[in-house]
Amino acid sequence: MEPQSAASSYLLSRQNEDGGWGYCGARSWTEPTAWALLALIASGNRGRPFERGYDWIRRRQRQDGGWSPSDEVRESTWVTSLALLVLTHSGDPLPDRAVEWLLGAGGRETSFTERLRARLKGEQASDPAHGVGWPWYPETAAWVVPTSFAILALARAPENSRVAGRIAEGQSFLLSRRCRDGGWNHGAEEALGYAAVSYPETTGIALLALDHAEASMLDAAERLLTNGRSQNGAGWLQLALVAHGRTPREFPALFRKTVPDAALFELARCAREGRNVLRA
Repeated sequence: MEPQSAASSYLLSRQNEDGGWGYCGARSWTEPTAWALLALIASGNRGRPFERGYDWIRRRQRQDGGWSPSDEVRESTWVTSLALLVLTHSGDPLPDRAVEWLLGAGGRETSFTERLRARLKGEQASDPAHGVGWPWYPETAAWVVPTSFAILALARAPENSRVAGRIAEGQSFLLSRRCRDGGWNHGAEEALGYAAVSYPETTGIALLALDHAEASMLDAAERLLTNGRSQNGAGWLQLALVAHGRTPREFPALFRKTVPDAALFELARCAREGRNVLRA
């Protein structure tokens, strides 16, 4: 195990008594717990704190194979992708059910019912030929971020034709949502007749989920990293650029005092050193 970084030390200090992590020191939630565990995996910290956190994740898998954001939510959502990413680093048999849950999820706008409804209302229907993404919550529209995380999780699952096909659909969805300035917004590339503007976070996350990226996409990511002021955006852009073979500039060694931010900072640091645990 390498010497402990400031971000890892912070994460270990914020672990709750139940083994999980909260957003800002509060009760445990699935998302910050998953990010903390992925950061600990990247940095080689698999001691007792990791084991307790991993057990927290395992015990909260729902009967349908997915995960809910917290114990108070009674429905599996997008956080299933994050939990699956953690489990794929363990060889645990539980991922099989999570994979099935993700394979069965998809954006509502590409369903037959929604496409028919759009046509009857005189609206442009979403074409499944342009890809099918994933939503934040079941039976809602697909968005760039949950689609990207689902792709990353499935890419680490045991390979078969269903998994490969669903990944391809998700990547087609991302490519069809690329903005004119070269990056990605949260949703469509255009809204109310106006071209959407790329954001650092969404651009980095989308690029990370693509197997191959055109030079123009990476150029856009480098511009966003150079001109941006967002620590969160810088972390995701660094992860994406490293994954596609470009060496990003190093962002100042600061992170806001939240678990997801510290985890992202640690993931980006480890990726620059050759340990990108989010990619297959």
